[in-house]
Amino acid sequence: MAAADELPFAPDIPYYFEHFDPQQRPWQPGHGLNFEEVFKNYQYYEISFVKNRREIQVNHYVRGRNEGSEHYRINPDGTLEKLLQ
Repeated sequence: MAAADELPFAPDIPYYFEHFDPQQRPWQPGHGLNFEEVFKNYQYYEISFVKNRREIQVNHYVRGRNEGSEHYRINPDGTLEKLLQ
């Protein structure tokens, strides 16, 4: 997945994943979790695609508590660039 326009996710809708690796080149979100799986996991990542799917907001949850939030730009080559908040 080299470009943000090719990602199969709707903007502004949260998606859930077991892992998040911003160093992956090109970045791919991986296998998503369904709603039931989210509550069975000790930790998970909520990713929302924003700004026409060219940026993502990543929330890290541990035991249902938000442990942090980060924003990234999806570059044309598929890499992520962390944005200052």
